[in-house]
Amino acid sequence: MSDKNFPEVIKEIHQKDDRYAKGAYFFIREALDHTLKALDKNSRKNKGHVSGEELLEGIRSFALDRFGPMTLTLMNHWNIRQCRDFGNIVFNLVEFGILGRTDNDSLEDFEGGYNFQDAFESPFIPNANNSPDPSNN
Repeated sequence: MSDKNFPEVIKEIHQKDDRYAKGAYFFIREALDHTLKALDKNSRKNKGHVSGEELLEGIRSFALDRFGPMTLTLMNHWNIRQCRDFGNIVFNLVEFGILGRTDNDSLEDFEGGYNFQDAFESPFIPNANNSPDPSNN
């Protein structure tokens, strides 16, 4: 990551592309740090680089840990509706010199990903099999 003044760069990005709330960029930066730390525990070859797939999983995990059942609400507030939106944010950060990329990285790495309802809401919906048995009253 660059040592540029992150808040100032986010203002510049937002002036050019205001699709996503500024907070979304701060979140992605924190989620990337979280992902790198988690992957470093599994001693890997490409230290310091994360694939789109790895980052998507790291974002999901970090968001659920940090925001719990409010994750989907917050994503909607930031105008993030699908995994491609995470990719758009990442590539804006690349374009403005905050993040680096390899020749193998592309926006298409963020296509598909996961369904937001399944990823951010389902973990908090009680499972019918876990509900109390009314016959035991």
